[in-house]
Amino acid sequence: MFPLAFPYPPEQSEGFWGKPTSTIDWCEENYVVSKYIAEALNTVTNAVFIALASFATYHAYSNKLEPRFIYIGLGFLLVGVGSWLFHMTLKYHFQLLDELPMIYATCIPFWSVFSEFKTKQESLLVAAGIFMAANSLTVIYLFFKDPTIHQVAYALLNACVVIKSALLTHKYVPDAKAKTQLNRTMGLGVSIFIFGYFLWNLDIHFCSQVRSLRRSWGMPYGFLLEGHGWWHIFTGTGVYFYLVYEEYLRCFLNGTDRFYKFEWLYGLPVVRCVNPDGLDRYKAIKDLQQEDEKHISLERKNM
Repeated sequence: MFPLAFPYPPEQSEGFWGKPTSTIDWCEENYVVSKYIAEALNTVTNAVFIALASFATYHAYSNKLEPRFIYIGLGFLLVGVGSWLFHMTLKYHFQLLDELPMIYATCIPFWSVFSEFKTKQESLLVAAGIFMAANSLTVIYLFFKDPTIHQVAYALLNACVVIKSALLTHKYVPDAKAKTQLNRTMGLGVSIFIFGYFLWNLDIHFCSQVRSLRRSWGMPYGFLLEGHGWWHIFTGTGVYFYLVYEEYLRCFLNGTDRFYKFEWLYGLPVVRCVNPDGLDRYKAIKDLQQEDEKHISLERKNM
């Protein structure tokens, strides 16, 4: 045991929240840090996810980004809160609050990239298809209760968003510097996410060895070997990077790129509005153009 370390107490079958009812019990030993928290490290590491999601939501609102990015931020904030409650209690209903919002929140960027340059009616059809698919997946998952279904669906959703976004970047971002910034941000986000996934899998496949090593190190040193906790930290960071990538890409796709600037703040990428008055005028002109197009379309129908 390392110097000044505390020995791990025995794992408890139940604590303040009673016996676990979740279909998954991770490698962290239950109720060894506190009788009020089933998996202490897996719980508190969600603070990173919650903080980054809150920052992304606030920054999207304060910089006049489209509402879709506020909704994405709020969706991933819900994931962080749900994951906190799940790992704190190991209750099945909180497990669903962790897992299902991961799918629902990812459906928003999925809709965003797959409805680009489509008419309003076509965009609504894409949204309806995603809504039906997400609900069907929910019913299937609630029936079979197999975590693999959720994990595969989440991976496929993200893969589709990444591939489609990369194609849009290649085709519609003419500025070489901006394209480099976009590709670098996407690469960092995906790499951080995958690294977290790698640590999580080590935690799963070598659980008995990791638990033994934790106990030999003692607390708090053993906390460093909580792979699922690291997954939360790296996932939250990777998702944030990718959300900023989508924000900046959208600026080029909707013609507002001249009103925004890609920057780094506190070591994090951000998209900042540099000319809010010009952006408001631009949006007002676009709204008038859309109204004119509607009137022209109606007049043609009535002829």
